[in-house]
Amino acid sequence: MKNNFSKSWVSSTSPKKQRKYRINAPLHIKRKMLSSHLSKELRAKYKTRNLLLRKGDTVIITRGKFKGKEGKIDKVYTKQLKVSVDSAKNTTKKGNKVPFKIRPSALIITDLNLSDGRRLEKIESYGKTR
Repeated sequence: MKNNFSKSWVSSTSPKKQRKYRINAPLHIKRKMLSSHLSKELRAKYKTRNLLLRKGDTVIITRGKFKGKEGKIDKVYTKQLKVSVDSAKNTTKKGNKVPFKIRPSALIITDLNLSDGRRLEKIESYGKTR
């Protein structure tokens, strides 16, 4: 159990304290940090700006060496606060393809994985409350 995390933390302007908060946060809070912006069409449809990322969502990469590529999310790394996309893979010296982990802030969601009924209900309730 980490003792350095405080739930009563109020945002600080110090980058050092912001990094400490993100690193020492428990997993249930880190999961909420894995959200990304929606495309303009989805934003108009669901009346919300961003949503939590989930395996199977289709995204566009907006920054880095894979900028402009579109693909589906393969895996979500909650502890590292990153995700891997199937179209973003590095090639090793041996020729193996390894997943490249991307921060969620560098992604835009273009299509949602709505196979889970609970997620669909939750997303539709966003539009009703706003």
